[in-house]
Amino acid sequence: MQTKKFGDSGPQVSVIGQGTWYLDRGDRKAAVAALKRGIDAGMTHIDTAEMYGDAELVIADAMSGRRDEVFLVSKVLPSNASRRGTITACERSLKRLKTDRLDCYLLHWRGTTPLAETVAAFDELIAAGKIRSWGVSNFDTEDLDELLDVAGEGKIACNQVLYHLQERAIEHAVIPWCERHGVAVVAYSPFGHNDFPSSSSRAGAVLQSIAQARKATPRQVALSFLTRLPSVLAIPKASNAEHASENAAAGTLKLSGDELAALDAAFPRGPKPRSLPML
Repeated sequence: MQTKKFGDSGPQVSVIGQGTWYLDRGDRKAAVAALKRGIDAGMTHIDTAEMYGDAELVIADAMSGRRDEVFLVSKVLPSNASRRGTITACERSLKRLKTDRLDCYLLHWRGTTPLAETVAAFDELIAAGKIRSWGVSNFDTEDLDELLDVAGEGKIACNQVLYHLQERAIEHAVIPWCERHGVAVVAYSPFGHNDFPSSSSRAGAVLQSIAQARKATPRQVALSFLTRLPSVLAIPKASNAEHASENAAAGTLKLSGDELAALDAAFPRGPKPRSLPML
């Protein structure tokens, strides 16, 4: 499994991690097994959020006795992101995750609470040893500029954003901003949301052809393409152990320049949108 530095001064983290949105909706035993298989395969970056229902409880079961192997991330809802509310939400997540600290804690998206309040809470949580770093999710460049003014350089560990083959908007400005400021980019929903390219489509056929040539799956090729840039990591979800193993194998796949160019042409990034896409 390849690793990348998580933020300006963060640790090396698995380039392919594990997302957990909707993980609590299906078979719990299978979900725990998927997470465990992922950890075994090197996908030690596990992402969750207080919004994700019982996902934090599933993760607690999966990483029991293995906490030190995991780079654990959770998120606070904007409605809870006041200074006191952020601290309370973090403590609630720690309890549900059965751990004493998070490796990174994120503001899930921009809300109405002044960023200075949330950042003050993050700083307090770091001082207390309850989180080791903090970041944001779904922040466009204007929000990142404002956050940088509040927090200063070197404080924002990551920006977690929507990124998949058919949604490449973050390549216009968000990725360049993050690369300039040493901020990791974490791609959520890297297979899209129930709209992964079909092999019967023209673009999907290009993806399928590369996968067959590399003895890989189309999803592995997609993950390799998305994480081709030094700042980008991805957190696909797997609902069973077999899918976890498939995702993990993408962490050792490196596409050639010609393959990257073919995918870039098949799935063009398109014009810059007026606002940042998000789910």
